[in-house]
Amino acid sequence: MKIPVIVALVLACAVASVPRPDPRDQILASAHALIGRYPYSWGGGHAGSAGPSFGICQGYRGDIRPCPATTTHGLDCSGLTRWVYEIGYDHDVLGPGTTDDHLRRMRPVNDPAPGDLVFFGTKKRTHHVGVYIGGGRMINAFKTGTRVRVDPVNALDDLLGYYRL
Repeated sequence: MKIPVIVALVLACAVASVPRPDPRDQILASAHALIGRYPYSWGGGHAGSAGPSFGICQGYRGDIRPCPATTTHGLDCSGLTRWVYEIGYDHDVLGPGTTDDHLRRMRPVNDPAPGDLVFFGTKKRTHHVGVYIGGGRMINAFKTGTRVRVDPVNALDDLLGYYRL
């Protein structure tokens, strides 16, 4: 009877001592893998679960007319961050919603690290988010007519700040 208890204790200690991978590593690897692969789609990435989806035209203000979102299978900025964070954390930690909804789940940081999120707008109304990759750059779904890409964080002039889960 003592052998199974000892085996169970050894296995429990072995499993507990295996380091869990840092979610940031998965977030960054996933974001890098998406560069150029998916087009921007207003509302894309917010179907029943995280990941590419057809977008919506409600609230669309893009330059391309008529709105192409309902026929474009892709991601918008918050859909991209939602998906890579789900991959990194093994569940949908950001959930559906807008950049404002996602911002409320995070805390601001003064020392941004790769894998943090970069938000744009104001605390009352954000309008864009990207995954910070270091060196003043982010991976993001920028706007209609583009694909997931790397941009400098100063591509928009209203940087709100860097946030971490």
